[in-house]
Amino acid sequence: MPELPEVETVRRGLEPVLVGRRIRRVDLARKDLRRPFPPHFAERLRGRTVTSLARRGKYLLARLDSGETWLIHLGMSGRFTIIPPNGKPRVPGEFYYEAPADAGARGPHDHVVIELEDGYRLVFTDPRRFGVMDLIAPDGEESHPLIADLGIEPLGNEMNAERLAKAFRGKKAPLKAALSDQKVIAGLGNIYSCEALFRAGLSPFKPAASLVTKAGAPRAGLERLVKAIREVLGEAIEVGGSTLRDYADANGTPGGFQTLFSVYDREGEPCRRPGCGGIIKRVVQSGRSTFYCPRCQRRTGS
Repeated sequence: MPELPEVETVRRGLEPVLVGRRIRRVDLARKDLRRPFPPHFAERLRGRTVTSLARRGKYLLARLDSGETWLIHLGMSGRFTIIPPNGKPRVPGEFYYEAPADAGARGPHDHVVIELEDGYRLVFTDPRRFGVMDLIAPDGEESHPLIADLGIEPLGNEMNAERLAKAFRGKKAPLKAALSDQKVIAGLGNIYSCEALFRAGLSPFKPAASLVTKAGAPRAGLERLVKAIREVLGEAIEVGGSTLRDYADANGTPGGFQTLFSVYDREGEPCRRPGCGGIIKRVVQSGRSTFYCPRCQRRTGS
């Protein structure tokens, strides 16, 4: 599933094409994705102008001039293709990429087609249909059931060691599971949890509470972890996220961070930390793969 860097990359790619343009037509190839489209979905989007495009965790929030918000979740394999009037899928500015020659041809998994003014089209493709689209009533974003319980934004000002110490205090769950909990940190998932724990030199198996003192203050390890989370997410966004299986950015262009992985998907390979000499291992935690170096990730909260 795309994590925060991939969703942010898609947001940045869509923004210059979508924001400020009026939606002329919405073509739905089916009645649902992971869940049914909201009542009169196409009619409520038609004629509306997108005033801004934001991100909350792994969700995109396209705010409309009607006051409603168009909520989008990419699911496991959802992606957008942007087709300008000349038929060559691309995104203006720094996100410009030429797409494959057959891009733009209607495929069996193209479930939503948005026609914008000036002839632009957005095509949402989702082979597994795990994506979600909904419309949120004016002033209803904070109470919407899909985003109401999301945790802090890891790149925002509220992300700090003191805030995480409150969330981790008394928490017996392993660090990896605690980091992937969307009610704690919004948008941080399996890949970047593994990478951040490696950078911070922390074992994914230690209880989250081990990073908090008895008085509730953050230990040095938690300070390192906050710094590592910010760094790994920022670097991933800069190179366009990671490409795993079906994921591609808004242009169909693979992300680039997978070439920089320190531990993720590197089972059996040598640790990249100078002088370590460890071998990357893989285990399953809460149904997800955890990659780590057993030699240099032995530190706890110190």
